[in-house]
Amino acid sequence: MGRILAIDYGRKRTGLAVTDPLRITANPLLTIETNGLIGWLRTYFAQEQVDEVVIGHPTQMNGQESESMNYIRPFMGVFRKEFPDKPITMYDERFTSVLAHQAMLAGGMKKKDRQNKAVVDKIAACIILEGYMDSLCNQKL
Repeated sequence: MGRILAIDYGRKRTGLAVTDPLRITANPLLTIETNGLIGWLRTYFAQEQVDEVVIGHPTQMNGQESESMNYIRPFMGVFRKEFPDKPITMYDERFTSVLAHQAMLAGGMKKKDRQNKAVVDKIAACIILEGYMDSLCNQKL
């Protein structure tokens, strides 16, 4: 069984999170410059068995897609061309940044660290991944 990788895609930075090989836990991985994401994914997929990729689906409170989809859709097209064997699934990312800030507060992170957007992005990716994993468990019930 391979890992699940989560992507919190942004114009400048992209947060990444990954499961352990048994898919028990979700862990923040890193934040990368978006323009280097495809190259990084090539390297990572060559080193780790990743069976599935989840990308945050930005939606507004009324359920409509946010403007961010204008640059996420093209990325998904490039991803599918580069990695045709890797399924990519969209998962609702509403409130992930808020939840990331709350998790950092609850964890006792210093204010300066909480202001680091790179940290927020990888924690948001982890929250997307946790939500996705929970949804998979709920489907089995």
